[in-house]
Parts: sequence; C-alpha cells; structure tokens
Amino acid sequence: MSEYHIRLLREGDWPDVIAAEERAYAPSGLSEGGAALRSRHHASPSTCFVLEDADGFCGYLLALPYPLFHCPDLSRAESDGVERGSNLHAHDLVIAERARGRGLADRLLRHLEETGRAAGFRTLSLVAVRGSQVLWSRLGYRARPEIGLPASYGTEAVYMAKPLAPPSADTVPSPSRAEVG
Repeated sequence: MSEYHIRLLREGDWPDVIAAEERAYAPSGLSEGGAALRSRHHASPSTCFVLEDADGFCGYLLALPYPLFHCPDLSRAESDGVERGSNLHAHDLVIAERARGRGLADRLLRHLEETGRAAGFRTLSLVAVRGSQVLWSRLGYRARPEIGLPASYGTEAVYMAKPLAPPSADTVPSPSRAEVG
C-alpha cells in the first residue's frame, strides 16, 4: 500500500489541481475555473492541501473561512475581504481517479478538522452537490435546505454544516505540529 502525505498547496500544484477539478466538475456544469480556485487558496493558504504519494498528486482540498450559512459563488473569484469568523468552509475536495476508493477523502477531511480545531474554528460547512448529501450526513454534517445557495450550484445542491468538537486529550496536537499549522 502506498504511503500518502498531506501538505499545503503550492504554486507548482495548480496544473494538477485545475485539471482534477475540471475532470470532476465540468461534466455537471460545476467547474469554476483556475482564477476562482486560486482566489479560494489566496483567501486562506493555511487551509488548502494537496495529497500525494510516491507517484505524485493524488488529490486536493480547498477550504477557507466563510460566514456560517454562506458559501462562495462558483461563478466568482473571492474578494480580498473574506471574514475570518468561526466557520471553516470545505469548498472543494477532489481525489484523482488513480487514487479513488482508498478512503483518502476521509483522510483529507480529518486533516482539515484537526487544522480547523487547532485554528479555533467552531464549525465546518460545505455544499453537497450531485446527491452527495447522503455521504456527508454519515460524516456528521447536517443538511440545511433552508439556506439559499448561489445559482451557480444548480438546483439540487444542499448547504450542510457540523460542529467541530474541541479536541479530546488523545487528539491534541503536539507542540511541533501546532507550530506548523
């Protein structure tokens, strides 16, 4: 089994990130393009990650602080004035085709949760697309169908959120790990 490593997204990752995003979302009309993706990273580089193994790129996760019950519009880039707040929005997660079926999305999400807790966020949110709310519900996210979404997500998307529980004694990051975050 390959060893996987999660690290912060870097400039050289953009060709892989943009290509993976297009393959994942263009067929359903949800691809937002490189400029918008880069703006999400620019808004919060410390919460955007790449997953890799010995053969290279395996996937990515873009997350940024966003007010609870709001989300980025797929048709627009982020402005420079994104509020910090107490909510971390998991905007985009894609696992490369060659690495799917290995639980890597869960691994990236656990990493995001640890990062969010260490940074003091109290909730995580996301927009479930293409019927994925069933999966997200199993991971503790609660559907909030009353929350209006930008038209760019289509009519079947659902806003979801979950509390970020404080870390338990066995999940408190070590000092060296906390310094990295």
